[in-house]
Amino acid sequence: MARPIRFRQESQTQFYKQFSSLCNNKSTWEVWTDFIAMAAQAISNAFDREGPTHDERERQYISTIKRYSKAEQEVFSTLLAIIVEALDRDPDQDFLGEMFMGLDLGNHWKGQFFTPYDICRMMSEITITDLEDRIEKKGWVGIHDPCCGAGALLIAARNTMVRNKRGFREALYVAQDIDRTAALMCYIQLSLLGCAGYVVVGNSLTDPLTGPSPLLLTPSPQHEIWLMPALYDEVWCARIQWERVKLALESLGVMEAPQEAIPQKAAQSPPKKDPIQPEPTPLIEAAGGQLSLF
Repeated sequence: MARPIRFRQESQTQFYKQFSSLCNNKSTWEVWTDFIAMAAQAISNAFDREGPTHDERERQYISTIKRYSKAEQEVFSTLLAIIVEALDRDPDQDFLGEMFMGLDLGNHWKGQFFTPYDICRMMSEITITDLEDRIEKKGWVGIHDPCCGAGALLIAARNTMVRNKRGFREALYVAQDIDRTAALMCYIQLSLLGCAGYVVVGNSLTDPLTGPSPLLLTPSPQHEIWLMPALYDEVWCARIQWERVKLALESLGVMEAPQEAIPQKAAQSPPKKDPIQPEPTPLIEAAGGQLSLF
């Protein structure tokens, strides 16, 4: 178990005490990854209630929880409750990222170090600009982090949106990370903060997201997609449905695709291809930084 440390908040101390009780016969890393995976699976399956994704995550959850005693299983529920209460009390923090570093888990095998939240807040204030113009165009703005870690940058972006009096229906949060545990930490926190969007487990450099639009993904077999609960909201469901209708109309020639989405060379000499199955293209162009708007 990691050496005892002094935490900034009482909720962090409570979390540490409860978490430590699970580490008598298992390593800190094993308990942490089990907790993060089960918390993410519980949140996901509360909304995605049928289909192969639900069934697989339910199977994984049961397989993991069975390795713990009845008393230990109750501790996991307490840990999640502490996170919920902490983020509800103060949304302007990276609770799981701070606990991860406080437990000295960053050096487990990848040498991870999460950016301090105050820096993330400064970066979000610099990046989240021109909201009026961006939202006026399509009703929402996309916020992307291709190397999300525990989600501190996107949490900061969410709070910048709130300070600008913008709600969850006005921003789509897209996160990706090669490390599954880190990506699920991001998923848990953004979900509990009421963000709409999705988190992808995968390499954003060698295997970026593709699809006809950020609301219509074409995931590869290497991708693991986690939809945030707020994305099931009726407004976002309507937007997703409209994207499907637009794609169908474009494939039939009834509606023209936006010209800016067609590269100049392709427009001059269009290749022969099936209009119903467009070639995969990156959903979000790199903007030269970790946090970007689209």
